[in-house]
Amino acid sequence: MQPKVLIVTGMHRSGTSLITNWLSHCGLQVGECLVGANESNKEGHYEDVEFLRIHEEILSSNGYPATGLIYHKPIQISEYQLEKLKAVLEVKKRHFDQWGWKEPRTCLFLDTYRYLIPDAKYLVIVRDHASVVNSLLKREFDLVDKGYRNRSFLTRLKWNLFRKARKRSRYYRQFAPHFLQVWIDYNEQILRMLENLPPKDHLVINYELLQIRDREVYNFLTEEWGFELKYSPFGKIYNQSLISPLRDIDSLVGDGSIIEKAKEIESKFKSYMSVA
Repeated sequence: MQPKVLIVTGMHRSGTSLITNWLSHCGLQVGECLVGANESNKEGHYEDVEFLRIHEEILSSNGYPATGLIYHKPIQISEYQLEKLKAVLEVKKRHFDQWGWKEPRTCLFLDTYRYLIPDAKYLVIVRDHASVVNSLLKREFDLVDKGYRNRSFLTRLKWNLFRKARKRSRYYRQFAPHFLQVWIDYNEQILRMLENLPPKDHLVINYELLQIRDREVYNFLTEEWGFELKYSPFGKIYNQSLISPLRDIDSLVGDGSIIEKAKEIESKFKSYMSVA
């Protein structure tokens, strides 16, 4: 019997870590070695390190940043890298009757995974463009801010009193358009997959509502897809205090055409959503 495979699919900062954390609590094998918690994700990333490292390697070999925060970039996978992916999947197949993974860069390789795992199921997590861009901006600027924490007292004082607010404002305006383009590209790739994927093989959800409709998702995974899980309430791991306050991202982007493109994508997802 073929193992059951669940691919948690979604853009960076879309709640995929939170969802995968919940799935792990429900008993799904989501990786033997996971990326741990850090300042940008205090509850843990729940990313399978094997997939993360291969994705980073492929991106780097194409001359792109390992973060995967790119858009409209062709990605070539070498025969060697493809064989490495096959080897990882084969080991999982031999050891687990059901398993899954989450790694946002997976969105960049959906065609490859559909070829390698034709029977996989896709749990697609959708989060609105403003929330994702806001979260990315905060995470990346926090790294800039962190760079000043270990400096001299006087430097930290100048930074906190005079420079930080101005630097954040410039940073947000500089990078908001880029991150929105990345959001568009990732979600366009997901939509292309959904257009060619049988409805029985995907479940599209708005993660923000999962805390009140988690039982519906659980029932779908167990009754429709046959995963053997044990229900654990999503509310046990959901922490509202970790959600960043929302800024007016659209005004930071400025370009109305890409904002309209993002809203068009959000509208298209609604036709696929089972938990909207």
